[in-house]
Amino acid sequence: MQPSRLAALLYGLGLGGFVDGIVLHQIFQWHHLLSHTSDHPVDTVPGLEANTLADGFFHLVMWLLVVAASVTTIAAWRRGAIAPNWSFHFGLVLAGWGIFNVIEGLINHHLLQLHHVRDDLGGPPAWDIGFLVVSVLLIAAGWRLHQRGVRALPQGGPSGTP
Repeated sequence: MQPSRLAALLYGLGLGGFVDGIVLHQIFQWHHLLSHTSDHPVDTVPGLEANTLADGFFHLVMWLLVVAASVTTIAAWRRGAIAPNWSFHFGLVLAGWGIFNVIEGLINHHLLQLHHVRDDLGGPPAWDIGFLVVSVLLIAAGWRLHQRGVRALPQGGPSGTP
């Protein structure tokens, strides 16, 4: 039985969200979850409190995705799935990270306009577009790496399929 694709994608979604939240929100402080909204400006204490709370709930959801990935991994192993090789697994983790970025970018940056990649610079569109381009490249590179891992899986196995 093949390794779980869902587990690796869930890891990618959750870890990609952690990269966004930890690096862009906390370390670089380019934006927060609600930083482009007029109700929650980051230059006031109440606005920063609201943004910090929203960022915390965002991190909670990312943590739940990683927990779901762990549960899915263990469930697959208990069903007899083989452990993934590095290319199979990390290819899907990269693709999941890219998928997270595309969804988050399209919804939060473009559709709802909750924040932009660089709200600290006034939200220039080039950063949002660049974020989507890099995200699509993550998906493509991840899928290519994953396919290399699929080809390296042992043939046959308990179910008689690769």
